[in-house]
Amino acid sequence: MNNFRIIFMGTPEFAVESLKALIQANYNIVTVITAPDKPAGRGRKINQSAVKIYAEEQNLRILQPTNLKHPDFLKNLNELNADLQIVVAFRMLPKEVWSMPKYGTFNLHASLLPDYRGAAPINWAIINGESKTGVTTFFINEKIDTGGILLQKEIAISPSSSAGELHDDLMLLGSKLVVETVSIVQKGNYIVKKQKSADLKPAPKLNKDNCKIDWSTSMNHIFNHIRGLCPYPAAWTVLHNNDENIEVKIYKTEKVNEKHVLKSGKVVFNKKEIKIAVKGGFINILELKLAGKRKMDAKSLLNGFTFYENSTVM
Repeated sequence: MNNFRIIFMGTPEFAVESLKALIQANYNIVTVITAPDKPAGRGRKINQSAVKIYAEEQNLRILQPTNLKHPDFLKNLNELNADLQIVVAFRMLPKEVWSMPKYGTFNLHASLLPDYRGAAPINWAIINGESKTGVTTFFINEKIDTGGILLQKEIAISPSSSAGELHDDLMLLGSKLVVETVSIVQKGNYIVKKQKSADLKPAPKLNKDNCKIDWSTSMNHIFNHIRGLCPYPAAWTVLHNNDENIEVKIYKTEKVNEKHVLKSGKVVFNKKEIKIAVKGGFINILELKLAGKRKMDAKSLLNGFTFYENSTVM
């Protein structure tokens, strides 16, 4: 195995597990490529990627290019003489990079491709109420997430799973799939499956607009929307409380099947709970964060915050 030269590319925690699995399987990682360090937070402290931190612990060579097409970077990459490149949660590669190794470049994607191509497959699978998802390895080509499929593994989605919980499950599942994929690619023992391109479910980048809760939709849709954005970036709404408008992030809820005649978005509260009236029942708020405050459970908020009888969310 040590004669088979691998370059690993990744940045966040999701990618670390795959790199760790490759090292534990005794594969020869000649270089790790990750995002450049950047200042973050109020103190502008230099922030290193999770992959870089782990790679340094393993004494691996690290490259952090700002421009993947720069001649110096391409020269360095070519001199590494890699047999295979593996990409897990990195960024789009130019053809000069992904076409360089003898055995090609494959990517790990956190969905059952071709569905949920795009930046946020884990979130959208939950938001859309899917009962299953998975991980896919595929050869990279010119278009994002469209290359020939190598392997897939499926996993059930619990009806109450958050995006964070599913992220961790797929991170572990994906690491195993990466190791399996390296094995079949090295041996040449694989069949590439072409992806279809019609009637697909997308996974676009999350933004302020698509994270806002629409209280006029069904109880199931709202519940899935909130758990599909937990813990990050979090679903949000605006609380109209007397004369004040407060932006609120909502992290954890439960469905309450109960008949009522209230308008959707009406806030119902007592000393222990905060419920939002929706079609077919209520969304019981378990964990939330008011703008400028810390995240807390509903009971803790009710100890120091006053809801008025005219309170609504929009």
